[in-house]
Amino acid sequence: MGRSIEIYDTTLRDGTQAENFNLSVEDKIRITQALDKLGIDFIEGGWPGSNPVSAEYFAQMRKIKLNHAKLAAFGSTRHFKNAPEDDPNLQALLDAKPQAITIFGKSWDIHVTEALKIELADNLQIIKDTLAYLHPQVEHLIYDAEHFFDGYKNNEEYALATLVKAAEGGAETLVLCDTNGGTLPQEVGPIVQHVKKHIEDHGHRVKIGIHSHNDSESAVANALLALDCGADHVQGTINGFGERCGNANLTSIIPAIIFKMGLDCGVQRNIDQLYSTSRLVNELANLPHNRYQPYVGESAFAHKGGIHVSAVKRNPTTYEHIAPDKVGNIRRILISDQAGRSNILHKANLWGLKIAPNDPVLNAIISELKDLENKGFSFEGAEASFEILMRRAMGLQRNYFKFETFRVMNHKYRMDKPPLTEATIRLFVGGDEVHTAAMGDGPVNALDNAIRKALVRFYPCLEEMQLADYKVRVLTGEHGTEAKVRVLVESTDGHCSWSTVGVSVNIIEASWQALVDSINYKLMKEDNRK
Repeated sequence: MGRSIEIYDTTLRDGTQAENFNLSVEDKIRITQALDKLGIDFIEGGWPGSNPVSAEYFAQMRKIKLNHAKLAAFGSTRHFKNAPEDDPNLQALLDAKPQAITIFGKSWDIHVTEALKIELADNLQIIKDTLAYLHPQVEHLIYDAEHFFDGYKNNEEYALATLVKAAEGGAETLVLCDTNGGTLPQEVGPIVQHVKKHIEDHGHRVKIGIHSHNDSESAVANALLALDCGADHVQGTINGFGERCGNANLTSIIPAIIFKMGLDCGVQRNIDQLYSTSRLVNELANLPHNRYQPYVGESAFAHKGGIHVSAVKRNPTTYEHIAPDKVGNIRRILISDQAGRSNILHKANLWGLKIAPNDPVLNAIISELKDLENKGFSFEGAEASFEILMRRAMGLQRNYFKFETFRVMNHKYRMDKPPLTEATIRLFVGGDEVHTAAMGDGPVNALDNAIRKALVRFYPCLEEMQLADYKVRVLTGEHGTEAKVRVLVESTDGHCSWSTVGVSVNIIEASWQALVDSINYKLMKEDNRK
């Protein structure tokens, strides 16, 4: 490995500025512990002087030991009218008792004169004063040069002067921030190289860092270029969360550092935890996972076309730039109307189904698959339904029950009260007829309750099963309320999860199809287990 790169995570501060991204103190602590386990060097916990949540977080973190990461508090240079020792913002930073303090200051001259409304020389003074005051009182002192790239392009001499003053004040790392996210990759390299030379020419041996935003879709590229040009410190967030279009995405930067650039970092030993860490942050923020995200997305190593699948089975490097397990992800072979024989045979082998390449049942499965997808079915996210389809085509699927009728009723008896929903069903299990009803929170929940109420005395294992997620997609809008819908149901029994699909112009019928597949899959799993 080459030189070592410091990884600085600001998910808990800059990431929380993203729209709809909110974390409780408990959430922030869980993410901190996960980032520490991953091997992140610095975790920016927030701005202690800005809100009670950040103050409470730092108070709680004083009771928790981190094994690798150092906790950083974030704040601004002192107010021009305050001496450093009298500045409440700086005092809040010290009271938080972090191992590192990150101070941001103005690098763009128009921000000095128009936002702070002070003279350019005064800004240089408060940068140096602030850092000099904090330097002897904290283990690590980092300076974030806000709007540095815009400031450099507008007034190069002044932007560089702000960095020199930060170094004179005792900052160990000078971070160049593309705060507005408008800098393009070809601009980054020459600026970083000039900064390094300028700081060294002034006699300072400090680290240069990069903090890029994604407003031009260049944040990751800008960060990697800065590292390639000599920066030793990179800031970003897990999954790229951040204000406006987000921050540089550490789940893309870290694998590139390790696997592409041959550089070292603390995450190298635990890089296989990257996928799970990415998902934890999304789950705690109650936000959906981006399936198309590089390295950690569900689709990052998903193969659909039959030719691709055939090649990947022989040699994964034909269509994968790294092995998915290196970052904790998995390879997925998708089932769709583009699927070739290789996809089907791969799935059959995965599920323990023996099909020879020349078996006529293979053509029957492909034909039924394409016919169903023409009707709107999609099995890419509903592999349990596809496994049932395959087993049925091979004559291996047992008929656990037979539906006769179902009815779902919504009764809105008062306008200021929620409707009552009831489902009634009639089905046969062997020679026994079962006729039952159940209430529910909405028609799908009522139908689900009624089906399981009818079946649980025959199949007690259904007590373990519950609905985990339910999604509806309108397939075409051209028919208005008569459009087909596709329903995707995710179920779980506490041990594993599976997804099933249904399609109809009637949302209740589509839901029924998916629910029946889900129950059949659970019963099939139970038979296989026994």
